[in-house]
Amino acid sequence: MSFSTQTPTIVVLKEGTDSSQGKGQILSNINACLAIQDTLRPTLGPFGSDILIVSSNGKTTISNDGATILKLLDIVHPAAKMLVDISRAQDAEVGDGTTSVTILAGEFLKEAKTFIDDGMSSHLIIKGLRRANELAIQKIKDIAVQIKREDGFEFRQLLEKCATTAMSSKLISKNSTFFTKMVVDAVLSLDQEDLDEKLIGIKKVPGGGMEDSLFVDGVAFKKTFSYAGFEQQPKQFNNPKIVNLNVELELKAEKENAEVRVEQVKDYQAIVDAEWQIIFNKLEAIANTGANIVLSKLPIGDLATQYFADRNIFCAGRVSSEDMDRVIKAVGGNIQSTCSNINPEDIGTCATFEEAQIGGERYNLFKGCPQAKTCTLVLRGGAEQVIAEVERSLHDAIMIVKRAVSHSEVVAGGGAIEMELSKYLRDYAKTVAGKQQLIITAYAKALEIIPRQLCENAGLDGIELLNKLRSSHAKGELWYGIDFQKESIGNNMKNFIWEPSLVKINALSSATEAATLLLSVDETIKNDDSQDGGAAGGSARGRGAF
Repeated sequence: MSFSTQTPTIVVLKEGTDSSQGKGQILSNINACLAIQDTLRPTLGPFGSDILIVSSNGKTTISNDGATILKLLDIVHPAAKMLVDISRAQDAEVGDGTTSVTILAGEFLKEAKTFIDDGMSSHLIIKGLRRANELAIQKIKDIAVQIKREDGFEFRQLLEKCATTAMSSKLISKNSTFFTKMVVDAVLSLDQEDLDEKLIGIKKVPGGGMEDSLFVDGVAFKKTFSYAGFEQQPKQFNNPKIVNLNVELELKAEKENAEVRVEQVKDYQAIVDAEWQIIFNKLEAIANTGANIVLSKLPIGDLATQYFADRNIFCAGRVSSEDMDRVIKAVGGNIQSTCSNINPEDIGTCATFEEAQIGGERYNLFKGCPQAKTCTLVLRGGAEQVIAEVERSLHDAIMIVKRAVSHSEVVAGGGAIEMELSKYLRDYAKTVAGKQQLIITAYAKALEIIPRQLCENAGLDGIELLNKLRSSHAKGELWYGIDFQKESIGNNMKNFIWEPSLVKINALSSATEAATLLLSVDETIKNDDSQDGGAAGGSARGRGAF
């Protein structure tokens, strides 16, 4: 029997599997990323607009933070999700530049799209983009300005300028003077060796204006649920002794199905007295330590509350794990799971403690903590969405200041560094032969999207200002960028529009990596979950090659 006239069917993929490849697939991925770029472009810079996002459960979020917007958008395209990932990575690594990194990645792909249409190999384009990226990063390192840490005043000025620049595109830009001091104080209050931003607690209290926000040099947490007797307790101490417990100080009601057999009434009374004696022994052991403040993760009942009130001891139960951990790191001591054998080294202390009214809430404030450097920001605002956006804005500024402390090299913002890199790469491209020259020039052109978009969002003439910038940089004006005050161009280094060089290096690296990865994808295979091959007893046909 001859099979020469018929090729047997070879089952490769399950029926319903979608597979697309070749030039069309690369262009499809690029178009998906450009759609994401178009969404974020209006949010860039100090005059960028905010985006209102309504989630499926009706929760509204107003933000112009790139990472927040992309996280909340329900993006399903696999290639476009890559831009979400690089934006999140930028947010986690340096805190700011999340919009810039997405816009740059989209622009690199947009420039590459022309070459793909012309039939150029994607691997040649990848090679050129990587080379251009290496040159750009090296140029940033060469021209970045080092700020000396020896001069404390000058170094603080650096941190304040970086924080102000980070806030310039946020909701709090008009209040940047107030929040800049708060952010710099918060970062400088941390241990300068590890700079753990998690030790900066952020509490949100609706009501009041944004400038009613507070900086607490220590730990602050909301007053916990309390029983009768709490108001008789003292609410202020100097140099108190603080005991931190993970113990329940409450009389438990007998279970309804519990069975106790007694022959005489006095036997039942003995059982009740024993229960009371157990909790009294715990309370006495705590009082004997000399503690002024007792905190516990578990409930402190009405009996214990009145007992402590009679002895001028402040207590708070049901303290959240996060707040308790910060208190322990701040005041010292250890958390105790038993009330016996509490040693002096297990007890913490601070300079002052008080319970204060903030807006409509009461807060416990621990100030002057000797052990660990920590602080708390209490944010105020007219609406929950406003406070949430203030928190996101301060997070970006805190991360930027943190990076500036550990890497005290800065470059000028406002599109200045991008224009200088663009000019440098154009000059370099003239020394390279072949197709690589075209790709490096395209990379240089893509960098201009940042100043161009800044102009567009501010309502300025982008074509005119970009021509002026090209002319200035050609004459050697290294730090000339967009000056929004004059609605023209200016020296942004002298105007104190500073950004840590690490932000730009990370943004360029991430954007280039994402672009090269997407360009290297030649085929996408998508399994159709709705097709269940085993449902028909294995009789469903597969997708084959003939």
